Amino acid sequence: MLPRLLLLICGLLLIANPSRPTEGSPVTLICKTHSLQRSNAQFQFCFFRDSRALGPGWSSSPKLQIAAMWKEDSGSYWCEAQTMTSKVLRSPRSQINVRRIPVADVSLETQPPGGQVMEGDRLVLICSVATGTGNITFLWYKGATGLNLQTKTQRSLTAEYEIPTVRESDAEQYYCVAENGYDPSPSGLVSITVRIPVSRPILTLRAPRAEAVVGDVLELHCEARRGSPPILYWFYHEDVTFGSSSAPSGGGASFNLSLTAEHSGNYSCEASNGLGAQRSEAVILNFTGKAQALESLPSPVPQEFTFLTSNSPTPGQLQPVYENGEPSQMTHTKVGRHSSEQKAVSTTVCTWRLSFGLELP
Repeated sequence: MLPRLLLLICGLLLIANPSRPTEGSPVTLICKTHSLQRSNAQFQFCFFRDSRALGPGWSSSPKLQIAAMWKEDSGSYWCEAQTMTSKVLRSPRSQINVRRIPVADVSLETQPPGGQVMEGDRLVLICSVATGTGNITFLWYKGATGLNLQTKTQRSLTAEYEIPTVRESDAEQYYCVAENGYDPSPSGLVSITVRIPVSRPILTLRAPRAEAVVGDVLELHCEARRGSPPILYWFYHEDVTFGSSSAPSGGGASFNLSLTAEHSGNYSCEASNGLGAQRSEAVILNFTGKAQALESLPSPVPQEFTFLTSNSPTPGQLQPVYENGEPSQMTHTKVGRHSSEQKAVSTTVCTWRLSFGLELP
């Protein structure tokens, strides 16, 4: 009986379909028998790779389905067959090489989408590849200097990096890189904007004098120290709004008010940037009375008076003496009985420049 079986079964052949599989794709191994004539013998089959049995071991099925082949599954394959009464037959070895596809079209997305996130919220950076097989290494980077945030290696086309609680310092540009043994492929830059709600604003009243009076122009300045621009400010008098002003680039804003007697009372302001509004504390403004009209008096004209010392001649007797065209000193000539006896007597002249100041009542 045994020689007859050997004649009927001339050999085995292992067939792989497909013969050159791509990573991640399924493969079917078929152990095919070659015989001279038809036989009703029941065979048991077993498949091997590099001396290791595959699947469930010995089975009545001549086929073995492998759900996904990976680069590390490349190797030498064969199959064996036997019956209860025959010896084991072995197929020739077949080399199966699994092809790896390089990563391509790397992209970076955010959750929440759009790249805008509230301070304190969760931010997820999702790195994806359109194509690529095998174990893919994903790397996330922050800023132009490329600060590496995290590295993950997994058999997937996407990977995530999470910032559980976003802070203001997380506002930056980000990108990711993916590679699977070939050249690394980077994504484009994604800008992250951290939206910050406004803090409680501070209201400051600025008047032209220590005690404001009717007719003064009062400046109300409202400022929230923190908050993403643009910020809109509303101004209130006794909880009734009377004006608004915006700060497109952040910071504070002002509103000018010409005071009347009805403007005494409590003032406050409110800041909002679409992420919630905050109201300032109330500031009390009281008036001291009406402004007094002040009459403007002309400036006094300086007066010049000349005083002579004792024994000085009258002003009509004084004659100026010039040197090089400039007055040098004042002298007078005392005239006696005889015109030939003329004696020049030096006289001291004091000139005072007096200015009179007027004080308003």
